[in-house]
Amino acid sequence: MPDTDGNLRKVAIAIAAHPDDIEFMMAGTLLLLNEVGWETHYLNISSGNCGSINLNSKQTETKRLEEAQKSATILGATFHPPFSRDLEIFYDSIHLRKLASVIRRVKPTIVLTHSPQDYMEDHTNTSRLAVTAAFSRGMPNFDVDPPLKPIRNEIALYHAMPHGLMDGMCQTVKPDLFINTTSVFKTKQQALAAHQSQKEWLDISQGMNSYLESMELISRKLGEAAGSTHAEGWRLHSHLGFSTCKIDPLSKVLKDSTE
Repeated sequence: MPDTDGNLRKVAIAIAAHPDDIEFMMAGTLLLLNEVGWETHYLNISSGNCGSINLNSKQTETKRLEEAQKSATILGATFHPPFSRDLEIFYDSIHLRKLASVIRRVKPTIVLTHSPQDYMEDHTNTSRLAVTAAFSRGMPNFDVDPPLKPIRNEIALYHAMPHGLMDGMCQTVKPDLFINTTSVFKTKQQALAAHQSQKEWLDISQGMNSYLESMELISRKLGEAAGSTHAEGWRLHSHLGFSTCKIDPLSKVLKDSTE
């Protein structure tokens, strides 16, 4: 996993659709990477502008931006601003060029993103965008926005568990890799709690009761499958187009958390 200088880049980025998606399914892994000295980055593609029943779109964007920035600080991750809106995350060249520019700027070795099978299109489109943005990182003839030169580092891309641990057809999705997040669960919970505006919205729109309780139930269910109290689950994307051979830095770096 060398960069052009032959050095290991201990850099990871979590790419999600909406503010609070990282906290639900990815934040524990991000925290553990941070603990072992990795530089971590945090990006929600959407502003979350539809996530309120009381505030208008602009007010909601402002509120959710503040919450996401607070959460990223709690997670110890570099915050990257959103560039889209709820239900407007499309697999198109506009989104792809913007996300590819982020990838070139960050130069990650690990990319964490949504499952390619999930309950809503914003999530699945984000997954597709993250895959292609990483794939295009070294293509000099693919223009990115803002413009940046291509990079040559190898990438391992991991897909998180879908919401509800099942796809849109209610079929169970099982991880290939479990990360024991018990030691960082309280911080993960604190990061999710930073998204205070989402309690009422998720209670009403998705019947999730307390969003903190819903996250904990998923965390404990994955933990039970992993033989721990809390866990996050991941599936490793094919290495083709991303590295010269199969690499799994998440398992290697967080070895103590996978056993």
